[in-house]
Amino acid sequence: MFHRPPLARALCMTATLTILAACNTSELDWDLRSRPGALNTSEAARAATAPRPRPDDRGVISYPNYQVAVARQGDTVASLSGRLGLDPVQVASYNALAPQNPLRAGEVVALPQRVAAAPAMAPAPVMAAPVATASPSSVDVTAIATTALDRAGSGAPVPAAAPASSAAPAPVAATPRTADEPVRHRVVRGETAYSIARSYNVSAKALADWNGLGADLGVREGQYLIIPTAAAAPPAPAPAPNVTPVTVPGVGSPTPTPPSAAKPLPAESTTPASKPANQPASPDLGAQRTSASASRLGFPVQGKIIRGYVKKKNDGIDISAAVGTPVAAAADGTVAAITQDTDQVPILVIRHPDNLLTVYANIDGIKVAKGATVKRGQQIAVVRAADPPFVHFEVRKGFESVDPMPYLQ
Repeated sequence: MFHRPPLARALCMTATLTILAACNTSELDWDLRSRPGALNTSEAARAATAPRPRPDDRGVISYPNYQVAVARQGDTVASLSGRLGLDPVQVASYNALAPQNPLRAGEVVALPQRVAAAPAMAPAPVMAAPVATASPSSVDVTAIATTALDRAGSGAPVPAAAPASSAAPAPVAATPRTADEPVRHRVVRGETAYSIARSYNVSAKALADWNGLGADLGVREGQYLIIPTAAAAPPAPAPAPNVTPVTVPGVGSPTPTPPSAAKPLPAESTTPASKPANQPASPDLGAQRTSASASRLGFPVQGKIIRGYVKKKNDGIDISAAVGTPVAAAADGTVAAITQDTDQVPILVIRHPDNLLTVYANIDGIKVAKGATVKRGQQIAVVRAADPPFVHFEVRKGFESVDPMPYLQ
């Protein structure tokens, strides 16, 4: 199993920067409702995902083209395979695991071949059972910030199953995928839960809930993921009543020309002030700049870059630094936002002229407040304890991330 470096902060950054890109001042409305022209969350609500289907008594969820099993508390690949009568080596190989690997409760395991349907349960004789309802998921505010490819109707191809053993039943011919059958995605090297969620236009939380991912949202090469399906569309709102507009007196009337605009302003002549004879010439500061002072942005910390910028995979750079090292503002600006990622690690955003934003993550001990004016090189936080410790630094032009290196060199 392999994991990308922890990037749980990335989704919170995306949400924060989306809101910042929609506002022209540092007074932000995080509720997204009270500011004129603010972001509208109705589209995100309409794109909400449905809850994962309930498995049968053995933990199996069946679709026309494939089946998956939901692990129970204490399960391993071998115990789950034994419960379903499958070869544990084959199941492990199909899921890029080993037979003795432990499984999380709720983790989804792809089945290399179909198993028989679970026997139907006898109905209760008299007493009516209470109707079970799925517990509502907490609202994922990051869904409003997810921008992704429109995959409506495209459907990723279903990966072929691993070859079955001689004792396995013959494979069933694939049937056309129905609207309620989720797309099945196989993880390739370099992908993360966030990049996969963005490519299918779903939230990373929904992807984690459907597949039983861990708290770090880690995925492994060769793992099968089922992509959440959309929830049922809400009913269309009732049309507004046909109301005759009220005519306001004066509306539509031509505005008279002010009397003062009929006459031109008197001509004025000004004489520039004379320069004193003994005043020295102004120094040419531009010719005295060093390469460090000429760069538009300064490094938040001095250290080795351990992870470079990759568009849509790592939207910034990771700079190695010792725990407690002061983190400096890259340029003059205003603190536009102070928020947290899903692991409650602080994220700080500074707004600069020309619609430029800098983002600082994996930090702690923030020294400034939202709305504060900061100078280039001013300490804003310290490096947080991690293994290894580093600062994640991003440069955004509006909402889009850009490579920070041209700004730092």
